[in-house]
Amino acid sequence: MSKQTGEGPLDELQFRAWRALIYAYTTVIPALDQELARAQGVSFNQFEILTLLRIAGGRGLRMSDLASRVVLSPSGVTRAVDQLEGKGLVERCVFVDDKRGYLATLTTEGRAFLRKTTKVHLKGVREHFLNHLSRTDLDHLATALEAILDGEGRVLPPLTDS
Repeated sequence: MSKQTGEGPLDELQFRAWRALIYAYTTVIPALDQELARAQGVSFNQFEILTLLRIAGGRGLRMSDLASRVVLSPSGVTRAVDQLEGKGLVERCVFVDDKRGYLATLTTEGRAFLRKTTKVHLKGVREHFLNHLSRTDLDHLATALEAILDGEGRVLPPLTDS
């Protein structure tokens, strides 16, 4: 597969692909965010944090690790975790190996809440994303986005923490 190189203006296909990515993202994510807020009172980013904590299991995640895995600034992660902690869904404690850092874990209530919230989220993902694409489209899209991540030196985090 050839990589796009060059300087100067983007050609029509390059510009179309770039705009489609941006517009799809700025259409789908706010829709998912609104549905989660309306149905469960959490934002898309808070849902993402809860999901990452579930994947991490009982050992939780350091706040700095959470910040590197979500599309939020470190202070945004702190605010989101503060809000989730206020709802009893997350708890924080000092990280044993480094007293300067904090560890966030999902509470029992947080796990139950996440199970309910995941149903709302998956319904939205299907409605706003998956239902518009064939299996072939999904394969091509996943391959293309993984190539971008690879080219940027990033990897798609695993679905489970093994």
